[in-house]
Amino acid sequence: MAERGFVTLAFDASYNGESGGRPRHIASLETFVEDFSAAVDYLGTRRYVARDRIGVIGVCASGGFSLSAAQIDPRLKAVATVSMYDMGRAYRDGQGYAPVPSERNSVEERKRALAEAAEQRWAEFDGGKVRYGGGSAVPLKPSQQAAADEIAEYYATPRGQHPRSHALTSLGAIANFMPLAQIELTAPRPLLFIAGERAHFRYYSEDAYAKAPEPRELHIVPGAGHVDLYDKVDLIPWKKLTDFFDKHL
Repeated sequence: MAERGFVTLAFDASYNGESGGRPRHIASLETFVEDFSAAVDYLGTRRYVARDRIGVIGVCASGGFSLSAAQIDPRLKAVATVSMYDMGRAYRDGQGYAPVPSERNSVEERKRALAEAAEQRWAEFDGGKVRYGGGSAVPLKPSQQAAADEIAEYYATPRGQHPRSHALTSLGAIANFMPLAQIELTAPRPLLFIAGERAHFRYYSEDAYAKAPEPRELHIVPGAGHVDLYDKVDLIPWKKLTDFFDKHL
């Protein structure tokens, strides 16, 4: 986007990657949402930035975080999500891999997963080994496994691996994250949802679009999967993003 003439700020979520904060790799979704408002604080105080023309692109989980931030921070004037992933719903439904309704986690399965996460807190407080990832209380169902395989194309290969890239801990906190709870508050600011045609998580963007107020738009990228829109520059719809922000900022 910088190459297309936009002042662009990219950042890692607090406690992760190159960003500061301790403990590392913790699941603090309210802080991840706050990160977007903090970015607006910074950009809006730069002499070369028009503070009334700040927009956001949220990719994957950051699609949910940025959308949640826009509901409480009207300084975000236009929001685009790419391959949006709703982490709260993911944890509740079954790590987000369950577009098949019959394969979503039951209430009892949710309770088992939360109980395991709670016990792990004691283990880590007592100095035990930190556990990253989704735990083991609920086994993957067929549709969940298929989606996990797609995610692995990025995160389990050199495309997405990095020495400071880890899954999150304290996963119980994720279950309370509901990024669509106040989506009506984004109006009349525009929303653009971009998803891959073949993405297992396409339904996140479609469901968010269905709940969103006008003005809104859903753009499906032909032939693309979920992780394809992370880094395959020939599939990322640059013109769509550029036109959206040129029009609305």
